[in-house]
Amino acid sequence: MLIIDSKDCENIDKALKKYKKKFEKSKTLLKLRERQAFTKPSVKRRFQVLKAIYKQQIFSGKIEG
Repeated sequence: MLIIDSKDCENIDKALKKYKKKFEKSKTLLKLRERQAFTKPSVKRRFQVLKAIYKQQIFSGKIEG
C-alpha cells in the first residue's frame, strides 16, 4: 500500500505527482503484468540468456545500440 505524506498547503497536483513516482518505483504494475500469465522457468532463463548475449554484442561493438 502506498502512502503519500502531503501537507495541507501542498497542491493536489504535487501530491499526485509524488504518488505516480512512488508507484513507478515500487514496480507494482510490472509485478501485476508478470503474474497475469505463467511463464515456464526454462522460458524465463532463455530470455535472460538472449538478453545477456544481446548486451554482450552491444558492448563488444558488433551491434550499434
